Amino acid sequence: MFELLPFDRFRDTPSVQFFDITVSESNARDLVFHQGPAVSPNNDARKAWRFYLHPNQQDNLLAVSGGRTFHLVNFTWAYPFHEVRLEANQYILQIPPGTFHRSVSDSQGSLVINQAVRTAKATIASEFRVYSSAEIPRLQKLLDSGLPPQRHGFEEDWPMAA
Repeated sequence: MFELLPFDRFRDTPSVQFFDITVSESNARDLVFHQGPAVSPNNDARKAWRFYLHPNQQDNLLAVSGGRTFHLVNFTWAYPFHEVRLEANQYILQIPPGTFHRSVSDSQGSLVINQAVRTAKATIASEFRVYSSAEIPRLQKLLDSGLPPQRHGFEEDWPMAA
């Protein structure tokens, strides 16, 4: 299952906050900038949702500016479909390998740092493939079923248990 990891704010000065956002096992860093209300990956030509799925990488995502909403699908979870809201500097979203995921930025865009944990098998080609729901019957059936995602981070009692 995905997790929402806290991190430490270790110092405050006037108008400045310092955070330790270290993910100790991380061996790769990605910086992902969305300009405006971007969707990643974008829909295909049929307007079907597309997803990333990393077979050899765990993502550890922190919104540094703006906000981003993640759609997660993993058929090994008791409830396979989740929608997770990340506000800047709140939590690190840990997405395990084998999870379909996509994200939508707020209208002003967002900046996210990923402190990934990649296995020795991980390559850019293997980890950054894009999968269309239109080509994966089980995924398309879930999205067409009307099953609502379990939502996390939208309610006042944030954080929700994942």
